[in-house]
Amino acid sequence: MLSYPQDRACPYQPSPGYQEIGRSGPLHRVSLWDGSSIWMVTGHATARSLLSDPRLSADRSRDDFPVVLPRFEAPIFKPIAIIGFDPPVHDIHRRMLAPDFSLKHVRDMRGGVEELTERLVDDMLRKGPPADLVEDFALPIPSMVISQLLGVPYEDHAFFEAKTVGLLQARDAAGAEAAGQALWDYLDELISAKERAPGGTDGVLGRLAGRVDGEDLTREDLLRIALALLIGGHDTTSQMIALGVVTLLEHPGQLAALRAAPAEAVPAAVEELLRMVSVTDVSGVRVANEDIEIDGEVIRAGEGVLVSSSMTNRDPAVYADPYTFDIHRAARGGGTASGRQHLTFGFGIHQCLGQNLARMELEVAFTTLLARVPGLRLAAPVGELPFRSGGTMQGVHRLPVEW
Repeated sequence: MLSYPQDRACPYQPSPGYQEIGRSGPLHRVSLWDGSSIWMVTGHATARSLLSDPRLSADRSRDDFPVVLPRFEAPIFKPIAIIGFDPPVHDIHRRMLAPDFSLKHVRDMRGGVEELTERLVDDMLRKGPPADLVEDFALPIPSMVISQLLGVPYEDHAFFEAKTVGLLQARDAAGAEAAGQALWDYLDELISAKERAPGGTDGVLGRLAGRVDGEDLTREDLLRIALALLIGGHDTTSQMIALGVVTLLEHPGQLAALRAAPAEAVPAAVEELLRMVSVTDVSGVRVANEDIEIDGEVIRAGEGVLVSSSMTNRDPAVYADPYTFDIHRAARGGGTASGRQHLTFGFGIHQCLGQNLARMELEVAFTTLLARVPGLRLAAPVGELPFRSGGTMQGVHRLPVEW
């Protein structure tokens, strides 16, 4: 039985072990760190069916919810707001947040993000090569944006960025809990200050602080929402920018085509990068409420299910040449599913709330960087880059570049 998770051998391709089991069908048993097993979904149609099946629960506070990594035993993860609740609580909280992440609101934010990326490139060029693209560009963009959106002081970014890494990359539950509790305490103080300030309704947190009623939204609910949005709003997007740059530089022909017609090609290129890179590597983790028959197998009540985004995004029944990076895939009809039908943002009621924001940030980041730094190249071989390991969140600790 394959052990899960496994590290990648290539920054933009699934591990060889995942690729091997993916060739043998859409649903597999894999073993976890504690000796337990879980169903791993690698088929696109199977994933869509299960992620929209109400017989599967996303409630991480359940005793039988699968613990994919030791860090997820930490109480701070039980549950995670939005993705870790079932209806009706999930639906109530999502409706509260929907206006802040709507397509209209994101479009209104775009001009400010464009100005931000231009300033970051100006600073990077002024300092001269080499640069760390994570620290100088990929991380500040989503960190500044989510800070402004939530009403979190950006001057605290070094703290919350470090604690986020500590939480998401912890090797055990104690390390995750320590980092998570530090973030929790910080957000608790911040929300208290917003409650005390006259008219202190700046950002999502200020607005929601005025809606705490002990029923639809408790103080703990608000803190869990704040924690989930702060963490999810910057780490994954920054790593998508960083690994997206690595992927583009490793495919010079695709990069040249993107530079030749950026206005037309960037949105499609972003979707293809999201499909290929899949930094979260997981579209969802669930536990079955009752027996589910699917693809000739029976998922028993109480058994866990994990949907692999990196593998479902490479289902050959859906994508032609699924391991090939092709920014023109959608235009060429590269399979029965193309464009936004990848599962990087999940599917069903729990699909990523911030996907409109993430797409916009990625489009602006790649457009600005490639236009302003035409000679951009890696300052170290890909094999020597400090990649994250031992988890489901893909990324690099640093990305040295020059031009």
